[in-house]
Amino acid sequence: MPSVYGARLTTFEDSEKESEYGYVRKVSGPVVVADGMAGAAMYELVRVGHDNLIGEIIRLEGHSATIQVYEETAGLMVNDPVLRTHKPLSVELGPGILGNIFDGIQRPLKTIARISGDVYIPRGVSVPALDKDTLWEFQPKKIGEGDLVTGGDLYATVYENTLMQHHVALPPDAMGKVTYIAPSGQYSLKDTVLELEFQGVKKQFTMLQTWPVRTPRPVASKLAADTPLLTGQRVLDALFPSVLGGTCAIPGAFGCGKTVISQALSKYSNSDTVVYVGCGERGNEMAEVLMDFPQLTMTLPDGREESVMKRTTLVANTSNMPVAAREASIYTGITIAEYFRDMGYNVSMMADSTSRWAEALREISGRLAEMPADSGYPAYLAARLASFYERAGKVKCLGSPERTGSVTIVGAVSPPGGDFSDPVTSATLSIVQVFWGLDKKLAQRKHFPSVNWLISYSKYSGALESFYERFDPDFINIRTKAREVLQREDDLNEIVQLVGKDALAEGDKINPGDSKAFERGLSCSECIYSIRQVLSFLQVCLDDAQHNSFLQFGQPGCRERCGHGWSEDNIQPYQAPAGRSLLSFSVSKI
Repeated sequence: MPSVYGARLTTFEDSEKESEYGYVRKVSGPVVVADGMAGAAMYELVRVGHDNLIGEIIRLEGHSATIQVYEETAGLMVNDPVLRTHKPLSVELGPGILGNIFDGIQRPLKTIARISGDVYIPRGVSVPALDKDTLWEFQPKKIGEGDLVTGGDLYATVYENTLMQHHVALPPDAMGKVTYIAPSGQYSLKDTVLELEFQGVKKQFTMLQTWPVRTPRPVASKLAADTPLLTGQRVLDALFPSVLGGTCAIPGAFGCGKTVISQALSKYSNSDTVVYVGCGERGNEMAEVLMDFPQLTMTLPDGREESVMKRTTLVANTSNMPVAAREASIYTGITIAEYFRDMGYNVSMMADSTSRWAEALREISGRLAEMPADSGYPAYLAARLASFYERAGKVKCLGSPERTGSVTIVGAVSPPGGDFSDPVTSATLSIVQVFWGLDKKLAQRKHFPSVNWLISYSKYSGALESFYERFDPDFINIRTKAREVLQREDDLNEIVQLVGKDALAEGDKINPGDSKAFERGLSCSECIYSIRQVLSFLQVCLDDAQHNSFLQFGQPGCRERCGHGWSEDNIQPYQAPAGRSLLSFSVSKI
């Protein structure tokens, strides 16, 4: 398979011939030390060994460079060549990203499998991230020769599939006067579609652009988020809402359903585009995504049914792939998300899980003999997490026409044994604004999503007040009362376990078990009605308990039926007090 190996760099085209070499002096797992690297830059991409393994410089000391290699280093020998590229690790951005699956350094896994005929990625494989021969229907916007354009301007539209329009933008660092723009037609990523002249120098552009993964893409300004992220999960949308452009964390022990929630957000959220990063997770989970997503459909406003995969990009770095590439996979995913954000789309990025990413940092740090911090993690763990989550947000995009976009980051955290005092969890909670804590006990009771409503929180409630005022003025007050009922029930359950239910006051006997009514009545579109009815019924019970008519509501089975869907058949045996109708408080099972 000579066409697969050594053809070119993985993520971008070579524009000049490299002639500077170093040589391997030391190999320690994924960490390689090379000499003769004077003049090299931090985070410069290099090719290591005769197999041209992809690596990145992470430390410089005199003429020596420490390199983390993103492929298996078995077989490397002292004095093997190390080729400098003078370029950082970058990703290719252009039509063809959606519906594709890449590894941590944006190598297309489907293409590699087809060419190599192997289920594993061969060492040193070099395949273009995007297909350069596919023809795309190019539709230029109202831009003609002589017009002035700057970075971020949208100059064309490509219909990537029947669901998504791919807006082609000028790279952020480009500007000039248009001397040529291609007419409508079919073009590949190798064809010149735009030519600019700036200070007497002409430069050609294709629909393809590259961007360093560690550098955030520039924006005009950051905006305050005011639109909710609708997840399709009742407890999240009703009690702990997030926003488009927010940061969320889902910590939980093994088996609590972190991956299921991440996949559900990818399937059903109101985001325009989804980037799903499987960082160090099991390979069968990514295989499940690949099998399920093409079969799932979403209904558009015009009634059309489209596959969810048409708006999704997958970045897979499973647990059996090289550890060093886990770190790169997170940056690859967020750079792709920022690219679609700059088109004016609302993008959701799922990182599953950031704990595996932190473990990769810990392993590399140990190889570098750095001073360990808590649990062996490097001291800069919190800074790395913060720099990642800070790339989320709602922004005003560069260029014209004026548009806004957002990147929402949802990071799953896997603390050992479900211990939320884990350094990764603690550092994450100090950064994110939404905490969806998963409870092992709820998961063992097959209660999914196993979100513990007592420890979870959202700091976006204030930002969404204007939205709720338009949606329903009573929603904020109702949600507060519902959480008070749930908290009161938890307190009473502790008392019941100590002294029994008979020791409770008549009014307190109403609370235990009432959360089941909320659990079954918090759908996004109907949660206000459901919560209002449940709270009204509880208030009636409390009022009647104070007037010694509680027996009509406290008969055996009444409260239990409240939690399993109320209907006319349920409540006919129980007569309401004069002037009150239980039917007015009935809630059907949702």
